[in-house]
Amino acid sequence: MSETGAETRPLVRQLPDPTTASNVRYNPSLAELRELAADDETTTEFGSPSYVSEYRSRSSDRTKNTVDHDFSDHDHELVDDAVGLAGERELVCVDRLMGRHPDATFCCRFFVPVEHARIALAWANLFEPTDGREPDLYTVQLPDYDETAIRVLPDESFTAVLGSDYTGEAKKSFLRLFMFRIKEQGGLGLHAGSKRVRVRDDDDDLRTVGQVFMGLSATGKSTLTSHGCWLEDPEDATMLQDDVCGLLPDGSVPGSEGEGLFIKTIGLGEDEQPELYEAATDESAILENVAVDDDGTVHFEEDRYTANSRAIIQRDQLESADDEIDLERMDQVFFITRNPLMPPVAKLNDKQAAVAFMLGESIETSAGDPSRAGESIRVVGTNPFIMGPEGEEGNIFQDLIDDLNAECFVINTGYLGAKSKDIGVTESVTVLTETARGTIEWTDDDKTGLTIPESVPGLDIEEYYVPDHVEEYDEAVAELRDERRAYLEQFDELRDEIKDAVY
Repeated sequence: MSETGAETRPLVRQLPDPTTASNVRYNPSLAELRELAADDETTTEFGSPSYVSEYRSRSSDRTKNTVDHDFSDHDHELVDDAVGLAGERELVCVDRLMGRHPDATFCCRFFVPVEHARIALAWANLFEPTDGREPDLYTVQLPDYDETAIRVLPDESFTAVLGSDYTGEAKKSFLRLFMFRIKEQGGLGLHAGSKRVRVRDDDDDLRTVGQVFMGLSATGKSTLTSHGCWLEDPEDATMLQDDVCGLLPDGSVPGSEGEGLFIKTIGLGEDEQPELYEAATDESAILENVAVDDDGTVHFEEDRYTANSRAIIQRDQLESADDEIDLERMDQVFFITRNPLMPPVAKLNDKQAAVAFMLGESIETSAGDPSRAGESIRVVGTNPFIMGPEGEEGNIFQDLIDDLNAECFVINTGYLGAKSKDIGVTESVTVLTETARGTIEWTDDDKTGLTIPESVPGLDIEEYYVPDHVEEYDEAVAELRDERRAYLEQFDELRDEIKDAVY
């Protein structure tokens, strides 16, 4: 209530109504958005637009939410400023649908100043046009605000993105709340890709397997999710989602992005990633912070602006992308790591899987914290967008995996030891395909303490035995396990049985 006794309007109701507000251009077409952003565009040799932003990664250290943080008066002032300025600035407002699942579809409303229409163009290419329903989630992004701050109010379904012009902030502002809403339904939001694989098993019967890939940005998640696995009809592999999914208690995995993918382009090549390369060089792509010459020549291999160069590509440009974005059932989960002490693949029980979920071991990339790129890091659920107690998420994950009887694996897409043995795309895709077929023979290995492959069709797996590539392996693994135990001890909500299952 206000001092006068009048009831204060909900926060999002204080935003301008885009259908009537004189300062808002509502749902312009993609062509109109590109025209509005023409002054910022360099047109590539492929006819696609390319833009360069001032901010080139997420400002994770300047992000706060009301679930995990106590908002100060200044935090509330920032939110009030975002709402107030939305009523004064000349804005573009775009509505899009995130998700298609009946229990996981949200209408998203995005406001951004007209002079930053390129952000709206990129964001709008990721999600599907609205069907006219009322919005569920709201973001106001004001790149020229004099302070960089991202403030998330889940109960208000509102995010303020201030002082950053990075498209990834707009994208994640909605996906962060998507995952939070899934958790409220008894499921879990996953920073993960999903695919459906149909393969012949040992008995030559065709089997369908739902695979989910959990990994930090730039660890190979997009590559493995979108890869067609070199299968020929009637076998096939189809990508459903690339970045963020939900896991519901019934085992279904609703997707979020129905139109596009926000892929990393540094080093993108036609040989190992032909589908992604072809989509990124189509005129429908939108490039952000990619090295593009004035004459439109594109250099994916060059980090002229950042190693976190990106492209928004369209799903319909990927042969491996399915028409659907929802996975009916999750059968297999792969935790992608680049820990040099881990084998190309290891099979986990449900408690070990919860450990892998909590550890989220990988290598920091320029997509997260450019200043720490290359360092070993741990991020719970490989998901830097969790809201709420992280230990609680590990418990939920174990319960869901146990109920669903899903198979879990950790897969190393990096190298073994001191870079003595590289694990390439060919090796990883072979592992995924044969895991889906069920043709891998597993063994409990005493030295590593892991369940690892004894044989993998098409792969000389014995060449990838980690102890052969690491000097003083026993000491290194003992130190790693001690680090893992110490790391898990910080999560008070996490069950002891998970903490005791460190591998």
